[in-house]
Amino acid sequence: MTALGLASSGASQKIAAGRTQVAVFTATLFLSAALLFGIQPMFTKMVLPRLGGSPSVWSVAMVFFQTALLAGYLYAHLSTRYLRFGWAVSVHLCLLAAAFVSLPIGVAGGFGRPPEDGQATWLIGLLAMSVGLPFFALAGNAPLLQAWFVRSGHPNARNPYFLYRASNIGSLASLLAYPFLLEPVLTLHQQSHLWTYGFTCVAIMILGCAALVAGGAEVDANSAFVSMTPAPDMYARARWTLLSFVPSALLVAVTAHIGTEIVSAPYLWVIPLVLFLASFVIVFRDRQIVSRRFLLRMQTGLTVALVFSFVVARWTPTLIAVPLHLAAYFVAALLCHGALYARRPDAAHLTGFYLWMSFGGALGGIFAALVAPHLFATVAEYPILIVAALIARPQMLDTPLSTWKREATPVLLLGAALLAPAAVLGGGLEGQAPLLFLAGLLGLAAAFVWQSERPVRMLALATVMFALTQFYELGLSHVVYARSFFGVHKIVDFADGKARLLFHGAIVHGAERLTTNDGAPVAGRPEQLTYYYQGGPFEEAIDAARAVQGGRLPRVALVGLGVGALACSRAPGESWSIFEIDPELVRISTQSGLFRTMPTCAPDIKVIVGDARLTLTDASEPFDLMILDAYSSDNIPVHLLTREAMRLYESLLAPHGKIVMNITNRNMDLTDIVSSSANAVGLTVRHKRDDSAPDFGATFHAAAHIAVLARDEKDFGALVPENGWRPAIADPSFRTWTDDYSNVLGAILRRPSP
Repeated sequence: MTALGLASSGASQKIAAGRTQVAVFTATLFLSAALLFGIQPMFTKMVLPRLGGSPSVWSVAMVFFQTALLAGYLYAHLSTRYLRFGWAVSVHLCLLAAAFVSLPIGVAGGFGRPPEDGQATWLIGLLAMSVGLPFFALAGNAPLLQAWFVRSGHPNARNPYFLYRASNIGSLASLLAYPFLLEPVLTLHQQSHLWTYGFTCVAIMILGCAALVAGGAEVDANSAFVSMTPAPDMYARARWTLLSFVPSALLVAVTAHIGTEIVSAPYLWVIPLVLFLASFVIVFRDRQIVSRRFLLRMQTGLTVALVFSFVVARWTPTLIAVPLHLAAYFVAALLCHGALYARRPDAAHLTGFYLWMSFGGALGGIFAALVAPHLFATVAEYPILIVAALIARPQMLDTPLSTWKREATPVLLLGAALLAPAAVLGGGLEGQAPLLFLAGLLGLAAAFVWQSERPVRMLALATVMFALTQFYELGLSHVVYARSFFGVHKIVDFADGKARLLFHGAIVHGAERLTTNDGAPVAGRPEQLTYYYQGGPFEEAIDAARAVQGGRLPRVALVGLGVGALACSRAPGESWSIFEIDPELVRISTQSGLFRTMPTCAPDIKVIVGDARLTLTDASEPFDLMILDAYSSDNIPVHLLTREAMRLYESLLAPHGKIVMNITNRNMDLTDIVSSSANAVGLTVRHKRDDSAPDFGATFHAAAHIAVLARDEKDFGALVPENGWRPAIADPSFRTWTDDYSNVLGAILRRPSP
């Protein structure tokens, strides 16, 4: 063979080897990231029946996973910096082997019922003991394997950041696969074993990655191959932290805003998270897919659109509002992550870059999920973070302090002058004031667009505009906001002050009439409104239960408080207990003075605070009637619908006792879910859809879908088909929901068209 042939053969082998290296590293990072994102919904779902359906479970779990990811990135940074390659590989393989002790994934022993106080600490301990080691073992793979790739000799070794795209594509694939592919067909037990098989594959593939680059040039601070620039200073690290903080916090905030103010729906959180991950895939590359100039123009226009969307939120259709907020978030994430990539260091400092990026992401999650709910009564962090996203504009982070003072001070002083009347007179706008307000806001918006080449002044103008939208209200008289881990409660006066409504997010969770139609104040016992109106299916079900029990219900359990409207259904001589998960709602209904229903109808009723799956187990005597009204929101508490939950309810029923459930839901039909779980524990079901309720704006009555569960057909009494109460028999093909299996997306898709 000639020398030319030998050279050609050697070149071909080198190309083939390079392709193999990229393929193996890419596949390993893809699967590792998929497992990281797969463990989060899987394990959090495992622990819900034990801890209860509090949204704080998801918040605390998210913070734990972000913190564990940060710890993994720190480990990768220290391993790469202080260990020679052979030792680093050995340590990582030992860590992966040790993680097998925690597999398959399950709830660790020794964690029974959580304490009454310190549940967040208890949950963090449970997460650490159950999934901490395997999660940590995978968490550092993204920076660690990229650092290993640097020593491979591959032509792209100088810029291994392209491998981060594979990691984020894996996260995206896992995120989309869970609700569409895994949850509908696999139990949690099966998902756990599948995850174990995936973890085993990753461990083998990591060994393969190490073998492919073994013998390559050792990477250290003295290597001329990689150290082309000085180590980044603290200012560079602070910029990395800030540019990762904003989109991470904004991810939580935009999800909370859409779910609180616009529409409440299962799996709503998936869409912003998909956009968050997709932004990394799009911008972590040298060749631009989307022009940065185009994104900057989009950010300018979308920021103005968001300002006015806050003003006219009540009149903006959902199909316009949701895409607007998602588009604004996506553009902000693209710009921040694009600026982050543009400021990346060379490969010698790669792991430090990812460490500070992860630190900013963890801080953003902590701020939006845990700190902001205690600072703000509304989701005020959302407009704050929209403004903060402007830091990604060119030269913003490099602008000297003197320029900030010169450019921003006059605008902020103008803003203070415009906000002063709201502080003195309140934020209500009447007469010609709304037109003046809109004209002034339009002028500020024009100045914002005009100053697009002066980013500091843009940021100051955006601050003033969003502040004005938060302090002035058009068209709706807000009484008070209240916020807890369970969401934002908004109390407003409605229909020219005729009624007061309690909103939980975008859903009405209670109403009370303030004046009669002729304007006279309402006195005496409050009228029951919304789902509970006189003559509605709720009243029919309670009256039928009373008739079967001889005219009186000695013991009644009511799960879900609202403003306490159902408490007005209590008859003399009956003992009622109310179970409510949100202590803030208890305060609003009983102590705030905003609603008369509970103080008038039931000042002596005991309210037990906590999740029903946990607090009902403390009942000392059986109930003649259980009313479960925790299903009226569009986000259903899955753990209250499972076979295990039904078994608990059935065990607490007295002879001839019944369960009345509000299964009203706009996104799915709960009939099959409830009837299947009920049938599994020996209960039969009848249900009624109320389609006769008049217009809500005129009567404040709402149509309800009510299910009644009993052990014997005779116990239904007057709830017969002639009165609209039809037997509910689960579809034989429907798979019963359990604590180990549920399929929310499938229930949404099964809902018949209206």
